[in-house]
Amino acid sequence: MKDKGTTQNSDNYKWFLLLFLWVAFFLHQGSRQIYNAILPQIQDSFGVDSVKMGIVGTVFTLTYGICAPFSGFASDLLRRKWMLVAGLAVFCSGIFISGWVSSIGMMIIFYGLLNGVGQAFYYPPACSLLGQLHEKTRATALAIHQTALYAGIVICSCVSGLFAEIPSETICGKTILGWQFPFIIFGGIGLLWAFMLIFVMRDTKPVANASGAVEKASFKDALLVVIRKPSAILLALGFGMMIYVDCGFKTWMPTFLQEHFKMDAASAATNAVLWHYIGAFFGVMIGGRITDKLAVKRRTVRFEANIVGLLCGAPFIYFMANTPSQALCFIGLLLFGLCRGIYDSNLFASLFDVVAPRYRASASGLMLCFAFIIGSTSPVVLGWIRDNFGMSYGIASLSAFYIAGGLIILCARNFFFARDCVETN
Repeated sequence: MKDKGTTQNSDNYKWFLLLFLWVAFFLHQGSRQIYNAILPQIQDSFGVDSVKMGIVGTVFTLTYGICAPFSGFASDLLRRKWMLVAGLAVFCSGIFISGWVSSIGMMIIFYGLLNGVGQAFYYPPACSLLGQLHEKTRATALAIHQTALYAGIVICSCVSGLFAEIPSETICGKTILGWQFPFIIFGGIGLLWAFMLIFVMRDTKPVANASGAVEKASFKDALLVVIRKPSAILLALGFGMMIYVDCGFKTWMPTFLQEHFKMDAASAATNAVLWHYIGAFFGVMIGGRITDKLAVKRRTVRFEANIVGLLCGAPFIYFMANTPSQALCFIGLLLFGLCRGIYDSNLFASLFDVVAPRYRASASGLMLCFAFIIGSTSPVVLGWIRDNFGMSYGIASLSAFYIAGGLIILCARNFFFARDCVETN
């Protein structure tokens, strides 16, 4: 029997853990947008074409995708605290060093490769810890954790855009350009935060079964579970369509605003993410609340929310890429974000409807792997479209992938869900 003091301490710690991980996830997501927000300034500094600039995003996404299944599987086997701290330290090291590089090749290595490896090892252990400690407050904790994604992207984009306009400064005898400061600042903060987490995070043990043993899912078993579930495969394929759009949007939308509406770097970086993620914030909160209530009586509702989010978001992508009005473009960004938030709110909840609890971390890693490998081609493809046809055509082309993703998940819902669904807890 637990004494009241132990119970109270555990109850307090789960909210402190949420705070610790919120900051880490803020850096995890926000740092992804630094490069994209100031891409034209970096391109001018390196003197390379758009395809080579897009390779940085492609290497990051591909690396993340390849490492994701190992991260998910490791989360079921290893000590999650140390996985999380190591992942945070590795990707923040990549970001920090990126602020000192002087060539696109070095940017590919440190921002694309090292950053991608470290980021892949954050999300599965973080969600596993939050899900374990927040039994009765799980949905609330994960929703709060998700807001760090939106806050990180918006704030890091704004700060990066502002720094891009700063003239060069000489520090310790080395000339630092404005675009280099965000990498150095956010990378340095992340390294300090990782060091602090060593001392404030507990080494939480995995949940044991009734006999006191901890059940482990083998990688083979997890892989077979996913392969034998057509719904899970189609969810991963639909997620890949969404990631293709997300990677292309994050990489090239600030550039599109600079070119299409003649905006400066700071304004473009801010507006590219601000309107989108305001909409996404409301979408994720509304979508999660509604589906949580309806899921008791309607098991397919999470799949349906994914379908609605993708199919309804597609017209707004096309609209914002082609409107001559800056104000209408921002409205398109807002509504596109709202639809994206509805999709986000049910992304992994949908997967959990068709995968048993003991395989969820590994299955999530496999889903991330599949989706990010598909999405990794987007920055390069859009860079090629920009150089040959213009950025408007590239952004507009993303709408087709949202439509494809919605139709794929519609097939999963109509033909396979009834067979694949599992009793969840």
